[in-house]
Amino acid sequence: MKKLPVFTLGVEEEYQIIDPETRDLRSHLSKIVDGAKIILNEQVKAEMHQSVVEVGTNICHSVNDAKNEIRFLRSKIVELADKQDLIVGGAGTHPFSKWQDQPITDDPRYHDIVNELQDAARSNLIFGMHCHVGIENREIGLQLMNQATYFLPHIFALSTNSPFWEGRKTGYKSFRTKVFDKFPRTGLPEYFDSVSSYENYLETLVKTNCIDNPKKIWWDLRLHPFYNTIEFRICDMCLTVDETICIVAIIQAIVAKLYKLNMNNTSFNIYRLALIKENKFRAARYGIDNNMIDFGLQKEVETKMLILELLDFIDDVVDELGSREDINYVHEILKNGTGADKQLTVFEETGDLSKVVDFITGEFTRGL
Repeated sequence: MKKLPVFTLGVEEEYQIIDPETRDLRSHLSKIVDGAKIILNEQVKAEMHQSVVEVGTNICHSVNDAKNEIRFLRSKIVELADKQDLIVGGAGTHPFSKWQDQPITDDPRYHDIVNELQDAARSNLIFGMHCHVGIENREIGLQLMNQATYFLPHIFALSTNSPFWEGRKTGYKSFRTKVFDKFPRTGLPEYFDSVSSYENYLETLVKTNCIDNPKKIWWDLRLHPFYNTIEFRICDMCLTVDETICIVAIIQAIVAKLYKLNMNNTSFNIYRLALIKENKFRAARYGIDNNMIDFGLQKEVETKMLILELLDFIDDVVDELGSREDINYVHEILKNGTGADKQLTVFEETGDLSKVVDFITGEFTRGL
C-alpha cells in the first residue's frame, strides 16, 4: 500500500482575556502580546478587540506535535496574563460582555476594517479555532476543499461553544457564527473547478476594490491564498486542549481520507451548498443534539449517528496518521456534551453567568 503524505498542521486559537474580579472581558493593552512576542516571536498577535489574543502553532508534522504546541501556548498566555492580574478563557463568545464596551486595537488594519464594515466589525467580539492542513498540490487541495465542505457541519457541531451573547441565553449552541454572518465573504465556500478560476475570483475582487488582500475571504473553509494549505475556519474556540486536538485530528483525517480516495480515482460526492447550509444551521442551533440530514439517504438522522459514521469513514487512515487516541476523545464529547452544553448546565445549576465565566477559565487550563 502506498503511504500517505505528511499532512502538516497549523492550529490557531483565539483567547479571551478576562478580569478576575468582574469576570468581564478586559483590554490587556498589548502587554500580553508584547510579552509573548519575546518568547513566542510570531506565534502570537493582537486581534481586532483589545481583549482578544490569537496564538498559532508552528508547522506541526503530527497531531501530537500540535497538542504539545497548544499546551505550551495556552500555558504561556496564562502565565503572561497572570503577571497583569488577568485570567484567560476559551469559548466562542463571552457570556455577558458587551461589544460596545470593548476597545478596538490601535492598528491600521483594524481601523480599515472598522471604517468599511462599521458596527458589523465593532460587534464582531467572537473567538474561533482555525486549522490548516498542508497540501503541496493546490489543484488537489482545491478538489479536497470542494469535497470536505460536506463535513463542515459535523466538525462544527462538535466545537459548538457559544450559547450566550451579551448576557442572554441565545437558544443557539453556537451564536458566534450568527454574529460573524454579518461580515461579507463568510459562510460556506463557493465551488471552484480549478485553482485558476479561484485565483481569477480573488484577482477580480482585488482589482475592483472589494478587498485589498485575498485573506479577506473569510469562508468556513478556504484554500489559503498564500500558503499551500486548506484552512478550516468554522469551529468555535474550544474549552480544553483535548477538545481542540480531537477536532484537529478529525479534520486532518478527513483530508487524508479524501486524498486517499482521490489517489484511487474515486471522489466523495459534492452536494449543493444550499443543502449543506441546512446542516450548518442545525449544528449552530442544536450542536450535537437533534438531527442533521443524510443527503445520500435523503432523510433526517441523529447528529451523533452521523458523527459516528464519519469516524467509520476516516477509520482506515487514522492509525497511519497516529491520531487514534486523540480522535477517540470524540466519544467523551458525544457522551458529556460540547462546550456549549457544559456552559448551559453551569448556568442552569447556578443562574449566574459569572459562574459560567469561572467554568470557562477553569477548563481552559485543564490538561496543561
